[in-house]
Amino acid sequence: MSYQVKVDVSPIYELLNSFMVYVTRRWVRSLDLGPEWIENIDSTLSLDVRESIRAAAAWPFSDYDVLFAWTALREQTSEVQPFLEEMAGRPIEELFQMVRPLLPDLTVEQASRIRDHYIPLLQLWDKHYYQSLLPEYRKLIEEDSSEKELLLTKMSPDRLVDYATAGLIVEDIPGLKKIILFPTVHNRPINMYCFYEGMLLIQYPVDVPEERDDEPPVSLLRLTEAISDPERLRLLRYISNQPKSIKQMSSELSQSEEFLRPHLMALRVSGLLQTHLGEDQSEKYSLRTDGLSELNMYLEAYIQI
Repeated sequence: MSYQVKVDVSPIYELLNSFMVYVTRRWVRSLDLGPEWIENIDSTLSLDVRESIRAAAAWPFSDYDVLFAWTALREQTSEVQPFLEEMAGRPIEELFQMVRPLLPDLTVEQASRIRDHYIPLLQLWDKHYYQSLLPEYRKLIEEDSSEKELLLTKMSPDRLVDYATAGLIVEDIPGLKKIILFPTVHNRPINMYCFYEGMLLIQYPVDVPEERDDEPPVSLLRLTEAISDPERLRLLRYISNQPKSIKQMSSELSQSEEFLRPHLMALRVSGLLQTHLGEDQSEKYSLRTDGLSELNMYLEAYIQI
């Protein structure tokens, strides 16, 4: 592979991810947090704070590409409040020039809107939600990133990406020079990625300790739920031959993409599918054989065979 891999760690990423999940509600039913997390947040935030933050739901989802780019390219600090203060006070032309090589279609007007709209809301989110979680989450992401940095000295870059993300395969993409991996908790077990000119930013889920030894681990529950549906089992059998795009699946199986997407999501988050990222941000899916081995391992460990 022609790209280099860097493991980055900062609570700023977790701030952005938690804010994004709350505001957009994307994938929330597939996340370990579940819809009840949204309900809990709504019950603790004041009406004024909720309405202010929820205003961002109407803004373009691509705005987060810019926010994550600013985070990845930060120059002064990895701490949340100093970063937000720097973003608020720095000339917009400097912020625009910082990310322009990664996002050549971005305009200075768009950069200005994103900075001026999101930074005050992220400060609200940090004050009313994120600050209280930071010590606990910082420990998890720092420990995990240290492990991945050590593995980077022992694994090839593509193998580390596959391992960290439980099945994300980055193909030879022309012009791709760098992949930045960063650990987060709120998005568990989903991978999120942002494509840029010459760079790919990939979020991978942190392993979180189970609260009780006698409870089935979340990883096992995801696997058993994924294979409990006959449609998903048939999909696994079909995909096992070779990587398939969702367009191919829709055509060959005579099923709509809307029907297939939730099944693919369930199989992907359980670790039973690999996602192949290729040119033009294309995705194909294939069987992840390690996931089948993990199913057996988790069952034996929980049942204590």
